Amino acid sequence: MAIPWLFVAAFGASALGGVLGMASGIFIVPILTLLFDIDIHVAIGASIVSVIACSCGSAAPFLKGRLTNIRLAIVLESATTLGALTGVFLVGIASTSFLYGLFAVVLAVSARQMLSRRHEAVGLGVDAPVANSWATTLGLHSSYPDPRSGRELAYRVGRVPLGLALMYGAGLISALLGIGSGVLKIPAMDTALRLPIKVSSATSNFMIGVTAAASAGAYFARGDIDIGIAGPIALGSVIGSLAGARLLMWLPADKLRVFFVVVLALLAVQMFLSAFGIELPRGGA
Repeated sequence: MAIPWLFVAAFGASALGGVLGMASGIFIVPILTLLFDIDIHVAIGASIVSVIACSCGSAAPFLKGRLTNIRLAIVLESATTLGALTGVFLVGIASTSFLYGLFAVVLAVSARQMLSRRHEAVGLGVDAPVANSWATTLGLHSSYPDPRSGRELAYRVGRVPLGLALMYGAGLISALLGIGSGVLKIPAMDTALRLPIKVSSATSNFMIGVTAAASAGAYFARGDIDIGIAGPIALGSVIGSLAGARLLMWLPADKLRVFFVVVLALLAVQMFLSAFGIELPRGGA
């Protein structure tokens, strides 16, 4: 197995994941199983390491650029974790086909909602915060500098209870299907909380590292983390996430939104196929 190619694969997957604020494992696992013929459990273990490295690598640029809303991330992560714990207890009750179909529908609806908000970013931050809202009480409203325009863009966090409910659902579905919840977190933050797409991506990237770190110990104890594979994956992920973070800060918001919608649509098609038992061939499974 060529270590340089593992590095290149991790770099590309983490750069894409860093831009989108998604767990790079959603790209890493298919790459390792299909192209490198690696056992699915070892691939998942390596993807966990990749997610942690990607989140840690991009955290500094996002924090320096003031894109990550840490207060909001902590609030939302509590709901996601509770949903994931619930999902662990519910594994086996609902059929996998039903869950894949449900996930595909959620992705398709999320893509439609995100696309409809394509031109709404300009008006962010002009409304005064509601005095008795959860976001105001918790101090979640914030702003971020836009390097393209050189202006400080303020934004208001809205409908926190709805956001918490969607985050709970994201954690639940994530645990039931064994996938990263970043792909659901960003549409939830975009449609429910009305966050700018860049803030959604940066905050999601911060959150997925916390979630992955909680499960890494279990994978390591089971022997599913192969250091020979996880090593170059981690290195490529750190460098790739730094590149992705720089791209996110300079990429126009409307183009980033369309890019994310395309990824959501492709994942929705894949999940629909999985719901009907149509699977791509996987090596080493």
